Amino acid sequence: MSENETNRDVMLPTGSKLVLSSSPHLHGAENVRRIMYRVVLALLPAAAAGVWFFGLQALCVILATMIFCVGAEALWCKLAGKPVAGTISDCSAALTGLLLALNLPPGTPLWACLIGAFLAIWLGKQVFGGLGNNPFNPALVARVGLLIAIPGIMTTWAPATGMTAQGYPEAAEFYSPAALAELEAGKPLDSVTCATPLGVAGTTKKVLGRTPEAEMNFSKIDNEALLWRYFWGQKGGCIGETSVIALLIGGLLLIAFNLINWRVPVCYIGTVAVITGVVHWFLPGVTPTPLFHILTGGLMLGAFFMATDMVTSPITGTGCVVFAIGCGVITSVIRIWGNYPEGVSFSILFMNALVPLIDRWCGRRPFGYEVKRG
Repeated sequence: MSENETNRDVMLPTGSKLVLSSSPHLHGAENVRRIMYRVVLALLPAAAAGVWFFGLQALCVILATMIFCVGAEALWCKLAGKPVAGTISDCSAALTGLLLALNLPPGTPLWACLIGAFLAIWLGKQVFGGLGNNPFNPALVARVGLLIAIPGIMTTWAPATGMTAQGYPEAAEFYSPAALAELEAGKPLDSVTCATPLGVAGTTKKVLGRTPEAEMNFSKIDNEALLWRYFWGQKGGCIGETSVIALLIGGLLLIAFNLINWRVPVCYIGTVAVITGVVHWFLPGVTPTPLFHILTGGLMLGAFFMATDMVTSPITGTGCVVFAIGCGVITSVIRIWGNYPEGVSFSILFMNALVPLIDRWCGRRPFGYEVKRG
């Protein structure tokens, strides 16, 4: 080493320039509030479609549930000694309320919306430590809780706009004889109730084998004319699950905003299509076609907006695939052989419980990791 190098002073940064901090050292522009606002924006097409098909009663349920959820969060923060304004302003409670409302029938009474709000915020979220710590999707916790507690209200469906006795194909399949007589007598749609496509499929007697009778077993509810109406949203069901086109628009927005992992909805819907397709191929009288299962029920809403929740879904791509396939398998099993006509909510909650194990099994090895042997 030369003499100049040995005599050169070592220059260290001054105290004002030397900053010590923990990782991460690179920060993005995203924050909780911005993410929540974007998800709400993606849900607006489905919410608007629900109001269009079910009227002002659906709008009242949506607004009331959102207000109740925000109020429940504010009350919890007040009782727990947490800052109320900061917690409310991130819009997470409002988003939970919107998701819960879209999973409710349009005729849900306000007191049931209030109970659901407290189930979602208190039981599904805050009891675990608040946003980011909940293992289960709060909106689905509330929906399943209400379904178990008040099944009569949670399975009473209002007909969508256009489901008239004369203009709707196979209307007799979705209305009771008394309700159909009232519609034919000129009574308005909001005075009667109807069945959902999955409900009709679930109560249809199964026919084994590949006989002509089995081939035609679901033809009255699974035909081209009705499938198009299911696609646009002209069917009974929850407020936000009716219009498939509106849910697709919202789902594409989430993917464009890079807010969800595309593997979850693709693998979820694909798994349901494969399983129901295989069963329908061998036993056409046991379950309808895969397209029927995709266009009816809460599959689209659950696949794009519930199963993709950042907090309750896996963090790796492989984990998302395993998670989504599990959701699809459970949904298909419940729809085909279960007592409930719909299995989306139960499947997502069940797989939420397995997310820590999935993350452990599918986690990536750290750089330089070596397996100890011996």
